[in-house]
Amino acid sequence: MAASASPGDVPRVAVFVDVQNVYYTTRQAFGRHFDYHAFWARLTDIGNIVVANAYAVDRGDPRQRQFQAILRGIGFDVKLKPFIQRRDGSAKGDWDVGIALDAFEAAADVERVVLVSGDGDFDLLVSRMRERYGVQVDVYGVKALTAEALIQASSTYVPIENGLLLGQSGTS
Repeated sequence: MAASASPGDVPRVAVFVDVQNVYYTTRQAFGRHFDYHAFWARLTDIGNIVVANAYAVDRGDPRQRQFQAILRGIGFDVKLKPFIQRRDGSAKGDWDVGIALDAFEAAADVERVVLVSGDGDFDLLVSRMRERYGVQVDVYGVKALTAEALIQASSTYVPIENGLLLGQSGTS
């Protein structure tokens, strides 16, 4: 079980961002990008961030490297995996297992875990962290593109919407 924060103590928080998932879901649903600065501001209001990992695929392009530098400047540890183009034209660059391992290990040492992803593959992870370690697990995702099982497994579900998006929506 994770150690509980004493009354008056600030809870320790571990954050895990599935960068590819949040990029594609916010783009598909809103035609906009996730606002990592606004997200970080919310995080600092809920506790002491002791782990903040952003998981991305590295294609090696300059704009992507600039984005990664911005994430590091905010406070994220950016974990990269090379983009692999297969002979058949398909691509590989999935961080699900890495996110799951890191989040599960961190859950033993914090009171709260924040997962930014709508990927339904994480529902078992979220349930297991809550059961095994008694941690609160907040899931942030685009409502229309977040698996219902993941929403149900979370302690708190936070939809990514206007306050967590950059730029103006053309449809609002």
